Order: sequence, then C-alpha cells, then structure tokens
Amino acid sequence: MTLGQPVRRTSLISQVTEQLRSEICNGRWAIGERIPTEPELSELTGTGRNTVREAVQALVHTGLLERRQGSGTYVVATSDIGGTLGKYFATAHERDVLELRQTLDVTAAVLAARRRTPDDITRLEALLVERDNRFTEPDTDAAVESDIALHRAIVEASHNAVYLEFYDSLLPSIRQSVDRHVHTTGQGFHDEHTALVNAVIDGDEVAATQAAQLLFTELRG
Repeated sequence: MTLGQPVRRTSLISQVTEQLRSEICNGRWAIGERIPTEPELSELTGTGRNTVREAVQALVHTGLLERRQGSGTYVVATSDIGGTLGKYFATAHERDVLELRQTLDVTAAVLAARRRTPDDITRLEALLVERDNRFTEPDTDAAVESDIALHRAIVEASHNAVYLEFYDSLLPSIRQSVDRHVHTTGQGFHDEHTALVNAVIDGDEVAATQAAQLLFTELRG
C-alpha cells in the first residue's frame, strides 16, 4: 500500500511533508494514533529516511504531530487550525487550560447525554472498563491514555464537530496535566467517572452536568 501518487524528486522534503499532511488531514491516522516508523514511512513514500525525518519534523513544528520519547510520533491534530491552537495551548498556564477544559467537558457531557447513539453507549462502556483496569496496573502511561480516551469519547458523543476539533487541539496540554496528576497522586476518581458515564448513557442531562462539575471540583482540589 502506498500513500497517494509517487513522489517527484524535486523539492522532495516539501512534497513528502504535504503528502503526510494530506494523509493526516484526511484521517488516515486518527488523533492519538501513532504514525508508522521512519523506515515504514520511507517504504510507503518511496523516499529516504532523512527525507521522511525532515518531513515529520516539519509537521511536528506545525502542531499536527507530537514526538514522545521512547514511544514514537503521534497525531495530535488533523487540521492546520487545530495544530496552531495546540501550539498556543502548549504554552498556556495549566490553570487556564483546566478551566477551559472544564467548560468544554461539562457542555459536551450535556450534549452527549442528549445525542448519544447506541454505538456511543457501547464504546463508553468499554472505555470505562478499560480505564478502571488500567488504573490497577503499574503502567501509569496506559492509565493516562485510557483516561484521555474516555473523556474524548464523551466529547465525540456530543456529535458537535467544532467541539471535537477544539478539544483535540487541547489534547497535548490535557495529556500533560493528566500525566502530572496521575504520577503525583495516583488518584483515579473512579466513582466520579462512573457517575459521569452512567449519566450520559442514561440520557440524564442534569446528572451529566453535576457529575462533570463534581469531577473537576475534585481535580482542582
């Protein structure tokens, strides 16, 4: 399998950069998904590893990709707007990001309770179980990722594309905040997350609002 059309030899790095950007923006790799390794991308694009490395780095600079030491390179935005917002949020004060996230999460929970589909319900139930299981394991990185996946799924269940785009641009900053909290306290707030998911599944907008607000009250101490 190849990525679109063969790459011409002129302006090779620019061409590969745009090729990868197009694949990301078209959803070949989802938000939070690790992209192929440099050797794999070299094979897919038919170019050398140095070219691929430069192209990937260019997309890291634009905010579409994020390198994680020892883990790989991940998609953190699927549009240039999302990437620009992500870079801005990366330098914002953690308190400010948390307050913005609270507003987004609470409203998204209400919308999700109103609009969730049977597929959303199935996914939320599975992600809640996975989250609970991850927090019983010593791998805190997996716990962080499972927490983020659950909250993003609630936003996705709101079926508001603008909300989801904006939330995705916050994900790198959210990940840092959640990672710091989990590594520092080890707290999972399982009862609060269960109440939130159950309220969304039950279609109870009032309970969803209360559960989301309570969770952030706990997070902010």
